[in-house]
Amino acid sequence: TEKGEFYFIKTAEKNILVKDLLTSILPKAISSISWKKSMKWSSKNLMWGRPLRSIFSIFNGKKLTFKYQHLESTDNIIIEQDLITKSKKIKNFKEYFLLLKSNKIVIDQNERQKIILKKFNSVSKSKNYKEQYNQRLLEEVVNIVEDPNVLLVDFDKEYLKIPEEIIISTLEKHQRYFPIFDNRERLTNYFFVVSNKKDEKKLITEGNKRVVDARLSDAKFFWEKDRSKNLIKQIANLKTITFYEKIGTIYDKTQRIRNLASLLSDELNINKEKVQVAASISKSDLCSDLVGEYPELQGVMGKYFALAQGFEDDVANSISEHYLPIGLTSAIPKKPFSYSIAIVDKIDSLVGFFLINEKPTSSKDPFALRRSAIGLLRIIIENKLSIRLRDLINYAIRLYEEQGVEVKNENTETEVLDFLKERMRNILKLKNIKIDIIEASISSHNGDNFLDLYKKNILMNKYINKDVGINAISSYKRASNITDKVEKKITGRPDAVLFRTEEEKILFEKINEIRKAFTVKESNKDYENLLIRLSETK
Repeated sequence: TEKGEFYFIKTAEKNILVKDLLTSILPKAISSISWKKSMKWSSKNLMWGRPLRSIFSIFNGKKLTFKYQHLESTDNIIIEQDLITKSKKIKNFKEYFLLLKSNKIVIDQNERQKIILKKFNSVSKSKNYKEQYNQRLLEEVVNIVEDPNVLLVDFDKEYLKIPEEIIISTLEKHQRYFPIFDNRERLTNYFFVVSNKKDEKKLITEGNKRVVDARLSDAKFFWEKDRSKNLIKQIANLKTITFYEKIGTIYDKTQRIRNLASLLSDELNINKEKVQVAASISKSDLCSDLVGEYPELQGVMGKYFALAQGFEDDVANSISEHYLPIGLTSAIPKKPFSYSIAIVDKIDSLVGFFLINEKPTSSKDPFALRRSAIGLLRIIIENKLSIRLRDLINYAIRLYEEQGVEVKNENTETEVLDFLKERMRNILKLKNIKIDIIEASISSHNGDNFLDLYKKNILMNKYINKDVGINAISSYKRASNITDKVEKKITGRPDAVLFRTEEEKILFEKINEIRKAFTVKESNKDYENLLIRLSETK
């Protein structure tokens, strides 16, 4: 043909047995499952999520034979309970199901969840507890029991005097137990344990009670010891905690965010001295034994320590809230001192890792910089902040240089702003902004005002298919087409003396009105009104 040679091939149809396909696919499927931690059985090299001893496999009532490393599939089921091992040959799924059921193994995870929730709700209703349970923990627990039995256990009421976050973390994170709240959402001294067998002699209940009491006893000791340690004096101890080898200690970081917070306070018109204090002590709780034992409570404990030592509420709250947000849709800090420290903390981290050229790649983000960037943007947008990010980024670079950090990336300022601009895509997609609007706005955005970028996207998405949007785009296209056709570059301004028609005068007046509206201070711009005015020039 005119476009070159084309080749065609005819192939005969081939019948492939499902059995053969499965024996080929299954070893690859098992191998493709990845685990955070893997285990092995005996002296064999096979690593898997649990020690893999056998693979049960049948198809159409017959054993489906394949090999996975040293193991060969079998049609025998091995069941081990109370140190007794049983083995039985299985012919079909019905037999398999009945065998598990006779050994009190609930194979369906949804059924296991129903059993657990039914017991939770039954006890909660009878004792006026709130029917509220950690869903993620429930999903985890459902998958580590085969015959769920719910136990109601208590701990010493004395421990309710320590911060409830410590108790909740002890129960949920450390023990996989479910804390119980009353109908007024107050934490009680009772909790649910999901056991793998019945507790007729109450031995499991007593054992779990002892474990929790021991843990809470340690936590109470740490709490009473740590809350009296002066947070200001703890700042010096941060020199012993490395933030990252190439960019210094946590102490170095607090000094940088203290200076950044001072600069930001001028822009946000908040008390400079107070925000500097908040920044200085924002990481002091990392020196405490309590946070050493409960790292997930960093910031939260700092807040309690600060309140116990007489710091003002907004300073104390900023210690716990400056780590927010922790996800795309999670809560953000809403108070000025809290979001100020959160902003500078995230800018400091972004600048630091870009400065030493350890940026995220397409597949890896070991320092969670994408999360930091999205968090920073969400704080700015949801608190309606117009701040000079470029100035903060450049000041952060200078602070790193003053601390002697080796600069490996001279384009840090530009790259951090571009990185933030790319993260805006995620935020705008969550708001269901049209893809073409997102692409047009992101590609044309050159500044550091991301609140403006967000507002423009929301506005264009609202009006794009309405008369206002259609007319504004039409006006822009017409003007653009006219200027594109002019061979010489247009300079200067129109001379009203040369106008001959009334239409020229009206157009000139309208352009001056729009120009005046666009020259107001950025923070005072009413984009909706500007778009409507542009649409009127059609």
